[in-house]
Parts: sequence; C-alpha cells; structure tokens
Amino acid sequence: MGLLEGKVVLVNGGSQGVGAGIVRAAVREGAAVVFTGRRADVGEKLAAETGAHFVRADLADPAQARDSVVQTVDAHGRIDCLVNAAGLTTRGSLLDTTPELFDQHMAINLRAPFFAMQAAVADMTARKAPGSIVNIGSNCAHGGPPHLAPYSAAKAGLAGLTRNAAHAHRWDRVRINDLNIGWTDTEGEDATQRAFHDAGDDWRERAAASLPMGKLGQVDEIADFVVFLLSDRSGVVTGSVIDWDQIVFGGQD
Repeated sequence: MGLLEGKVVLVNGGSQGVGAGIVRAAVREGAAVVFTGRRADVGEKLAAETGAHFVRADLADPAQARDSVVQTVDAHGRIDCLVNAAGLTTRGSLLDTTPELFDQHMAINLRAPFFAMQAAVADMTARKAPGSIVNIGSNCAHGGPPHLAPYSAAKAGLAGLTRNAAHAHRWDRVRINDLNIGWTDTEGEDATQRAFHDAGDDWRERAAASLPMGKLGQVDEIADFVVFLLSDRSGVVTGSVIDWDQIVFGGQD
C-alpha cells in the first residue's frame, strides 16, 4: 500500500513545478488527487498523465481558494490532505515594490493558503476527522535577498500562520506543517532566471557549481518529503517549519 492509500488530497498550485511533482507523488502513493492551476492547457495535460482531477482556479481570489476545497469535497465527499504549493516570485525590493506588486504577493503567497486552510479545516472538524496540511514556504521566510522583499514578507507570514493554525487545531488532530524550500530546479525558476537575471542556457550548471551539494533542489525529492508529511508515517509532527535547503541559517564562516 502507498503512503496515501485511500486519502483525498488537494494540491493548490499543482499544475507545474513543485506542485506538479507533489501531484505525481501523491497519485503514485495511492491518493485520490485534485489539483488547481490557472492554465487549462497545462492542467489538463497533467490530469491526463496522472489521472488526477484538474480544477482551473485563480487563487488570488479568496473565493476561488475556498472553492477549490468545496469542489474537492463535492467530488470525493471529504478532504483529508491539503497542500498549498502556489507561489509568486516576481522580483521587488523595499524601494521599488509598488502597492500592486505587494498585494499580488500577499494574495497568492499568504491569503490563498489562509482561506484554503480555512475551508479544509472546516470540513475536517465538521466530520471530527484527522487531517494533514503542508504549506510550501521558502527559506526567504528568514529574511531573503533584497530583490524579494514582498515575497519574503509573505512567506514569513505563512510560517507564522502555519504555527498558529497548527496550535489552534492540535486537539482536532489536524496536523499543519510548513516546508521552507530553497533554490529549486523548476520551469518557473528557469523563466525567472532568464527574465530577471539575464541567465543563459547554462544557468543550472553554473548554479549547481556554486552550491554545497553540487545541485539545485530537486522537485521529486521535495515531493517525496511532502507526501511523507501528509501521511500517517510522519506521526504526531505538527506546527513544524522545516528548512529544505543547503543554507545553514545562523551558521557563520
């Protein structure tokens, strides 16, 4: 039996990147999976590949974030697990971030997880059933580089929200954890490097050479860890904000 056999899992932001890796891993481990994304063509392709159910949604709208849970419950009768994997990494510093860019980051990186969690926990507690939620955070929650100011603020908020919600619902047996991932090899990161950093085709190799483990974070490895956190095999762990990175925060040379 797979780690998620018989579980109903919703992956918000699951059509590409880390989210898509989690969809594939959850299906492999026996879950009935629903996932959301903004692009119908990309989502429908992944749905055809995996057998997961695609729901087109713009998570910047809190009503659609909540509705992703409603549609999961409508399709499967309940929700057992939620992953908030959608992320916006548009660059902006303290000095050049506009109110509009700031609001976009808060909408996708913090508000959407909040209201998806609200709807999921409401279903779990109404049924008096245990559940598991994993938020995909970022090492930028520790501070981040100057060009990711609104992103860092939102991810720091997500880490605080994770702890708050986990504490609030520990007696409901709803476990909520956060995985702060670092620099990861995804389609979105490739586009970002080319758009904002003038990167060439060799950027992955150059990046890998600059990192202690000789490689960027890998989607499949992250997805396997998320599946473990969602599963009963992760035991009683809740309220944890786990750094998945090669940077040792607080270490100094």
